[in-house]
Amino acid sequence: MNESSPIPGAGQDRSGAMTEAFLGVGVALVTIFGDDGEIDPGATSKLAAELVARGMRAVLVCGSTGEAATLTGSERVTLIEAVRGAVPPGIPVIAGTGAPSARQAAALTADAVRAGADVMLAFPPPGSRDLAGYYAAVAGAAGDRPVLAYHFPRISAPGVPVEALAGLPAAGVKDSSGDPDRLLEELAHYRGATYVGSSAVLSLAGPMGAAGAILALANIEPERCVAAFAGEAAAQLALADRHLAARRGGPAVLKKVLAAERGTPAGMRQ
Repeated sequence: MNESSPIPGAGQDRSGAMTEAFLGVGVALVTIFGDDGEIDPGATSKLAAELVARGMRAVLVCGSTGEAATLTGSERVTLIEAVRGAVPPGIPVIAGTGAPSARQAAALTADAVRAGADVMLAFPPPGSRDLAGYYAAVAGAAGDRPVLAYHFPRISAPGVPVEALAGLPAAGVKDSSGDPDRLLEELAHYRGATYVGSSAVLSLAGPMGAAGAILALANIEPERCVAAFAGEAAAQLALADRHLAARRGGPAVLKKVLAAERGTPAGMRQ
């Protein structure tokens, strides 16, 4: 990384300030576990590299799709290091560092920075009180690495209101709500980078100017996700069945598809 481009692939405004952590479609990576229930960093990072070769512009490690809540601190570090070593320098590695408290999130963020993560993604604590203080703690631990706020009420309600985003020390937001009204509000009124986390709204988000997408479904449908984000309605429609199945079944559905197509273990961390 250098002073003119703090994050590989980042967009900049005319003053040189970063406006996007990356542009395009990234994957919210699953974590592959061996039959013994232990993480398999080799298989996980190999999947990341293959998805980048198929068009992914960023890789999120230790997110909700990666079963982050089941991972120890050392496992998170191992996975981040493995993926950072497996994908090209121009592809940002995003680390999920959200936690129930600012203290926990700051510690996870500091560990992720040391492990080589380029961008941090943090959901707020349940209740979303003192959002500014929480994200200030995360941003302080991130140093010169940008932070994305994470709006996903299904895992941390009520999430991050659109009107609060401008006051946070965050470069942008990942919005996994799938709510088209909220997406419209973000794109119309929020000057930071908006990344969608729902594969249901790609053909709306891309043409309207979203910076990108960070998607669970991209583990199994990277090319169609890219096409849908580019505005191809047929690609969006073709994603429907797998999107709906993954929304209902979560990472387990994705892992079953990967097991059938790649032979990787389908186990979930208990």
